[in-house]
Amino acid sequence: MKPYKNSSGNSGVTAYETDKTCIRVKFVEGSVYTYSYKSAGRKHIEHMKLLAAKGKGLASYINQYIKDKFEHDFTRI
Repeated sequence: MKPYKNSSGNSGVTAYETDKTCIRVKFVEGSVYTYSYKSAGRKHIEHMKLLAAKGKGLASYINQYIKDKFEHDFTRI
């Protein structure tokens, strides 16, 4: 996983990795959630990838628009 830049300094996201149709996001408490085209929709996933690359706004976007639209195979690292 790539470290999340956290430009705002107070993000709940610490790292992420992308694949063609999904993004995996690691949160500060250690949970890793996979969001996919199937679970959240292509438009949202592609926007999340852009936010992750910028290092700003990913946690807020997830909280506002994605919420529980993750795959059910989340892990804790």
